[in-house]
Amino acid sequence: MKWIVSFKMVEQIKRSAVFKENLSEILLFIAKDSKNRANNFKNTLKEELEKLPFMPFKYRKSIYFNQENIRDFIFKGYCIPYVINEKEIILLDIIKWEER
Repeated sequence: MKWIVSFKMVEQIKRSAVFKENLSEILLFIAKDSKNRANNFKNTLKEELEKLPFMPFKYRKSIYFNQENIRDFIFKGYCIPYVINEKEIILLDIIKWEER
């Protein structure tokens, strides 16, 4: 029951510099084909990420880190590892998902 108390305290989502940079590169790549698809990708991702504070432990434990508070959010073939702290969620990166 301890994690329930922690998850209710999560108030915001922060994006690391690495996440921002890699997301920009992904959006530029998608925009080469279609600006509308790039905007749709960005907007849909934003909507899904805004749900994280309500159930931060919903997603699997990260395959990239061996810590219970680091999870992998999978979105349209991309993996977004994130850290859950008491007051925030930090998006670490966005990478093309691959099975390990």
